[in-house]
Amino acid sequence: MGVTMHRLLLIDDDEALAAPLASYLARFDFALSAVTRPSAALARLAEERFDALILDGMLPEMDGFAFCKRVRGGTEPWREIPILMLTARGDLTDRVVGLELGADDYLAKPFEPRELAARLQTILRRTRLAPAAAVPATVLRFAGLEIDTARRVVTVAAGGVELTSTEYELLLMLAREPGRVFSRDEILNRLRGQEADLYTRAVDILVSRMRRKLEPLEALKTLRNAGYCFALPAAGEGDA
Repeated sequence: MGVTMHRLLLIDDDEALAAPLASYLARFDFALSAVTRPSAALARLAEERFDALILDGMLPEMDGFAFCKRVRGGTEPWREIPILMLTARGDLTDRVVGLELGADDYLAKPFEPRELAARLQTILRRTRLAPAAAVPATVLRFAGLEIDTARRVVTVAAGGVELTSTEYELLLMLAREPGRVFSRDEILNRLRGQEADLYTRAVDILVSRMRRKLEPLEALKTLRNAGYCFALPAAGEGDA
């Protein structure tokens, strides 16, 4: 049986980057395609299936942040594709904006190709392998909220909730242990599958995004200087 190659689409106007990066990532079973313009990326996404995007922050036509917003805000089947953003510098503002717009991870330029490969592997492990993990597929039911772990669908009274893969994994992690307080560092370690070398503000951004999507439910509780926990009672308890 052959090795499964994960298909990546690089969106970067530096044409010299694609060939050496494709050669390196092939060692890790990644098949890299590249375009230099957002319009070309949208055309490729409409025609082909990719497992993840590597998105530069500085692009012609529209910058990477606007493109990320376009992908996440669209209605296309690929709106939930994992996105790793590349920023020209380690600017905290760029990182915050990228995460707020729905990026799953980011890496500052210049970067080490091995770190890029590791981060891509982590993203794909979360999005592709989580449903096949040892935890049995089931439906978690709470007051006003359901999580179908087999279909990776979250539903509230108003209908389905569109979550990115990272938002979904965070919600599922908290909901599987209601009332337990998870620190920001613990959340980062769990989600990224490696020691957190990122700022804990990233967790606050994810939680803030999820709260807006789950309104008016108060599903996520903040404990000052401690972290976050899932606060909804199980279906059937209280007024549910």
